[in-house]
Amino acid sequence: MKTIVPLFLFVLFVPLGGQSLLAKDTKKNASPASDYTSLFNGKDLSHWKIPEGDNGHWKVLDGVIDYDALSEAPGDKSLWSEKSYGDFTLQVDWKIKRTTGLYDVPTVLPDGSYKLDVDGKKIVTPTPNADSGIYLRGTGKCQVNIWCWPIGSGEVYGYRNKQDDPVIRAGVTPKVHADNPVGEWNTFEITMKGDRLTVVLNGKTVIENAQLPGAPAEGPIGLQHHGGMKKDGEYSPASSLVQFRNIYIKEL
Repeated sequence: MKTIVPLFLFVLFVPLGGQSLLAKDTKKNASPASDYTSLFNGKDLSHWKIPEGDNGHWKVLDGVIDYDALSEAPGDKSLWSEKSYGDFTLQVDWKIKRTTGLYDVPTVLPDGSYKLDVDGKKIVTPTPNADSGIYLRGTGKCQVNIWCWPIGSGEVYGYRNKQDDPVIRAGVTPKVHADNPVGEWNTFEITMKGDRLTVVLNGKTVIENAQLPGAPAEGPIGLQHHGGMKKDGEYSPASSLVQFRNIYIKEL
């Protein structure tokens, strides 16, 4: 028996699928509410301080900020915003282009401590990795990490690692692994109010109202350089082969 599909069902189905594809394709040019300010115009590095001597390694490629972890700057190699910010909400898309080798990744427990073996040594697992992050308030200690660790991106290594206060340590440890696979885009929504940090990654709250004691009152936003080329001509297994786009900030 021949099945006849009603025409109205076909008409309803096509627009819905088309809308979904359109949203996916145009996300590159997405913008939040009007009270946000764009920090990246998709054309050049206006609003950013290129490291002196970088020699073109931080660049705009196909409408995104692209970095190859090979800045030739003799000093700080990270990319910093020209303006400083106090309290804010920052929205930014990021992507790890590819991993750069195996890194001995420790197992981080939900309370932010490391899993240890019977001898009290960290248990590590060789893992394909890359590493970057978003610096807040002008300091590397206030860094929202981007990497391939099982604990997930969004954690604040500068406050978690070697942290004696269990409340602070647990607070800056992701509640859930929310990263998309390497090679796919991710979205951070990062809110700083006073010394309190909340991070939403791909719609999931991974850090909620965590305290960052001693965080500066204000400072620039930074896109982190990490790793680079080793003497043997291979990338360090924690290098920042990353891209960024759709960078918007709202001052609170």
